[in-house]
Amino acid sequence: MSRRVRREPQQLRSRETVERILAAGRSVLLDRGWDGASTNRIAAAAGLSPGSLYQYFPDKEAVLDEVVAREVQHLEARVSRAFVDALRTPPGPDTVRTTVEALFDAFGEQPALTRILVDQMPRAAGSRRAAFARRVDDLVATVLSARGLPARDPAVVAWVLVRAVEHVTTGYVLEDPPIARSDAVDELTLLVP
Repeated sequence: MSRRVRREPQQLRSRETVERILAAGRSVLLDRGWDGASTNRIAAAAGLSPGSLYQYFPDKEAVLDEVVAREVQHLEARVSRAFVDALRTPPGPDTVRTTVEALFDAFGEQPALTRILVDQMPRAAGSRRAAFARRVDDLVATVLSARGLPARDPAVVAWVLVRAVEHVTTGYVLEDPPIARSDAVDELTLLVP
């Protein structure tokens, strides 16, 4: 029992150190981008020597992969919540608009991070982004099926809508076009049946 008590503080320190490294990795990633991040910069931001960092992560990619995975998980949770909330409300333009605005908020919260996610996580078959898009497709298809679209395949309509909305929302955040966000939201809202 006394051995276990002695290990817990070390395990706690290890978790704290990992969290410091990941917070530093996130900061360096947002400040410098993927290519500008390095283990030396991450270690310095975490207040560690590079050798200490290597005790927890084998290289820069391992740190940044974990940072990106956590950020993607957070983003996916926000997007999923927006769609689940839409399922709970009566169908109509207000519901669509609220969902589209939630997507703009999610992608716009950290534009630098959105840029990194789009650049570093292409949507390829079998990728995490593709799997998440399929889950959103299913949610949208469920909503569309409940609306009883005549002579249209809800799965096809959902696939097109999800990609159109994602492309426009991320494009708006990354390009900062000379149009009002409300106008972009209006146009996307009109696309949804």
